[in-house]
Amino acid sequence: MRDSHFRVKGVRGIRKICYYIFNMMHDKIQNQIKEALKAKDSVRLTTLRGVLSAFTNESVNLKRTPQDKLSDEEAVAVIRRLVKQRKDSIEQFTKGGRQDLADNESAELKVLEEFLPAQMSEEKIREIVIKKKAEMGEVDKTKMGIFMGAVMKEVAGQADGKIVKQIIEEILG
Repeated sequence: MRDSHFRVKGVRGIRKICYYIFNMMHDKIQNQIKEALKAKDSVRLTTLRGVLSAFTNESVNLKRTPQDKLSDEEAVAVIRRLVKQRKDSIEQFTKGGRQDLADNESAELKVLEEFLPAQMSEEKIREIVIKKKAEMGEVDKTKMGIFMGAVMKEVAGQADGKIVKQIIEEILG
């Protein structure tokens, strides 16, 4: 008796398996759009549509067709970029005295942050910085960029660069 049901047949079968494994984020966002439509949640709906639009733009930038879906790693990178844009916009709108626009951006930011992996705590980042400092030896202000790069590799996108920089400056004094 053969298990032909589970057997992968050629390149197309492998592509199907990869499609189902690596496109979870894209499908999750499309399902969230349907739910937002049903719930009539306009902020969530416009934010998620913007995310799908950013996915399409990224796909085109990567020399793929607009219909191709991004892998989860690529999707998370796009969402991180959108989160950074929202944070910058909130800062600019607050400086400019436009609290109404800042509130709208912060509502969109909350929706986007739902799709990001959990961020590291400051204590965990501090431990990593101290461990890297011990590994690299004496680090002064002139080699701070190299040290920062080593720490950012270690945290691998699980921490905000501004927080990491702040902790490094505290420790290096």
